[in-house]
Amino acid sequence: MATSSKWDSFTQAWTSASCIEVTALLRQALQHRSFKWVAWLLCVMPFVWLVWGAANDALGANPAEYLIRATGDWTLRLLCVTLAVTPLRVLCGLPELAKLRRMLGLFTYFYVVIHLLCYSWLDMGFEWTDIASDIAKRPFILVGFSAFLLLTPLALTSFNRAIRWLGAKRWQWLHRLVYLVAGLAVLHFFWMRAGKNNFAEVLVYALVLGALLLFRLRGFVGKRLSGFTR
Repeated sequence: MATSSKWDSFTQAWTSASCIEVTALLRQALQHRSFKWVAWLLCVMPFVWLVWGAANDALGANPAEYLIRATGDWTLRLLCVTLAVTPLRVLCGLPELAKLRRMLGLFTYFYVVIHLLCYSWLDMGFEWTDIASDIAKRPFILVGFSAFLLLTPLALTSFNRAIRWLGAKRWQWLHRLVYLVAGLAVLHFFWMRAGKNNFAEVLVYALVLGALLLFRLRGFVGKRLSGFTR
């Protein structure tokens, strides 16, 4: 029993020290002036690869479908990363992460615009009446287009001038729409994958976004309860 207790104490101390060291290294990296440029390059690399692949016929037998799916996938991935910034900032004690949130959000919007353009051009040939009919006829297209429409004002008001113009409270309420956008994006992805009965990846995104939403709800409820107890 004594040996077990000593071992537990040792592992807890080692784990705590390791976490502190990792956090310190992350903080140093985030504070480096080149880190934001590195993050920018990482965000733009999928787009560069897709352009290169399209130009060099490296996107498989159906490049149009590949481009539509890939840009949609990267939209959802970056949306998850953007929403994870605040939980990671709070849990890991890394306030420097907040500097990346706006850039990640704008890259999310960039990829959803490219996704919509690929669909409108490669799938529908910019036939606007056919596009409107397709949106009205197919629920998963309607849900995806609704997510794009809701994300647009968030991208347009992601700058400091918009915060001053709207006021901090109204700006915060507006940007909470991102969670509705996330739900619609997962639903869009679910319906798209339903045709092939392939839900494994959908489940991963749903779990990740569900965990992030629960974190935010816990913080919101905690603030409300603390306000009532004062």
